[in-house]
Amino acid sequence: MFRAKIGSFRKAVSKYAQLTFISAPHKVHSEESSGEEDGRSWWFNAEDNTFSGKCLGGPAIGFEDTLDLIKTVVKEHGPFDGFMGFSQGACLVGLLAAMQQKGYLTYSFKFAIFASGFRSGSLVHKGFYDEEINLPSLHVYGESDSIIPKEMSESLINLFTKPIVAEHSGGHYVACSGSIKDAYLDFLHDRYQDLVDQPEADNNKQS
Repeated sequence: MFRAKIGSFRKAVSKYAQLTFISAPHKVHSEESSGEEDGRSWWFNAEDNTFSGKCLGGPAIGFEDTLDLIKTVVKEHGPFDGFMGFSQGACLVGLLAAMQQKGYLTYSFKFAIFASGFRSGSLVHKGFYDEEINLPSLHVYGESDSIIPKEMSESLINLFTKPIVAEHSGGHYVACSGSIKDAYLDFLHDRYQDLVDQPEADNNKQS
């Protein structure tokens, strides 16, 4: 579903990025859903197996399943240079970045891209946000996003030591036009340059 929604983004970044899409492990059953494929969730933060980004203090039902899934995908299809997520997916990427900072992951990644990201309000995640995250990051959000308001995205942004921020005037979607498109390309160009420069730096150390 996400792949289909970000065609313009995929086209824009194809010069730099080969994308792998991961489906969240938990099905969301909605009476309003009339499509062939149900929505999916990385975890639920209410006992009735629903999720709301604005929910504070709830559980994180199924989060361990998600961590296991990511670990398996990285093992089978990785390693990956970076992770990108939208909405709850961006919240997940923020948690992975925080876990990596603490040394909790068995794999590693070098950068993160967030679209409409926010901090998880689940109680079990609270401890992940107690230190700054030293990871190159790009944060994109909509000024008129009513699902994940600007203040929620800013709360996540403030965790990173040197975040790059791109705001658009729209709502809850992955924007990819004008200055936002340029922000993606500039960020990925810099990350590509980092990857090219790193082997040279390592060789200089050895010599």
